[in-house]
Amino acid sequence: MTLVIKTKNLSKHFNSTKALTDLTLSVAEGEIFGLVGPDGAGKTTTMRLLTSIMEPSSGEAWVCGHHIIKEAEPLKEAIGYMSQRFGLYPDLSVLENIRFYADIYGVPKREQEEKINRLLGFSNLTPFKKRLAGNLSGGMKQKLGLACALIHTPRVLFLDEPTNGVDPVSRRDFWRILYQLLKERVTIFVSTAYLDEAERCNRIGLLYQGKLLALGTPGEVKNLMQGTILEIRTNRPRQAKSLLRAHYAPEALGLFGDRVHLVSREPDKDKEKAGRMVSEAGLELLGLRIIDPTLEDVFISVVAEQQKGMSHGHV
Repeated sequence: MTLVIKTKNLSKHFNSTKALTDLTLSVAEGEIFGLVGPDGAGKTTTMRLLTSIMEPSSGEAWVCGHHIIKEAEPLKEAIGYMSQRFGLYPDLSVLENIRFYADIYGVPKREQEEKINRLLGFSNLTPFKKRLAGNLSGGMKQKLGLACALIHTPRVLFLDEPTNGVDPVSRRDFWRILYQLLKERVTIFVSTAYLDEAERCNRIGLLYQGKLLALGTPGEVKNLMQGTILEIRTNRPRQAKSLLRAHYAPEALGLFGDRVHLVSREPDKDKEKAGRMVSEAGLELLGLRIIDPTLEDVFISVVAEQQKGMSHGHV
């Protein structure tokens, strides 16, 4: 197994703010690795460190065998990076944008035509190649950004929340394209706040407040779940949640559309108790069952355990 990304106690502090603390992980060649966490978790900081845009406060990392500080230039040639605000030029056409990036990356002119045509076909942008980038939809802009980041055939692709704010259909399309890239042995390091996207990765790291809380396949991470999930369906889920908060810790409850998730250590007892509380309050109980945890449930549970540990640490 070839490791293409390796970090060791990687940290970044801005004055007194700890954006990233002691990040240690590795990513194998040909893998989609997902860094998952809410806004402010340290995902963008991690990306900037691994792409040699920013220097760490401490710790080390290597990408494609290149040290992120000592060998920043060769490292940048081996990677593609699509930041949250990828620099597309709105007054240039789709084709002109890709050509521009081909020139920046020093792709030889004789290779450009074939590569560009392939990327246009690959990202379904061929019919729109003359359209100005400023007139593209959000999903198409993301695909164009991806095509520009791939023009020099990088070994590792870094994508910082690539589908943020994009409609669900375009998100699915985008992931289909990423899977195609895996067949070409491109390694993909993607950050996302969408936990359903994390399910599509080979392995994930849960990042929260600059610290890595868990690392493994989505299945392995789900096994970290403390307790069982009870799914309570009712006609007034918000009311049901606030009602249950009187008897259960706030971190044990999550709202998912018309469903309330309750993390329980005694599912049989809580099933009866929660059902009774909802019915006695005059809410219509539409369903109550034990379900498999989602990654979102796991994240809430792991964060709750972490916070509990921190508050006990202060005692």
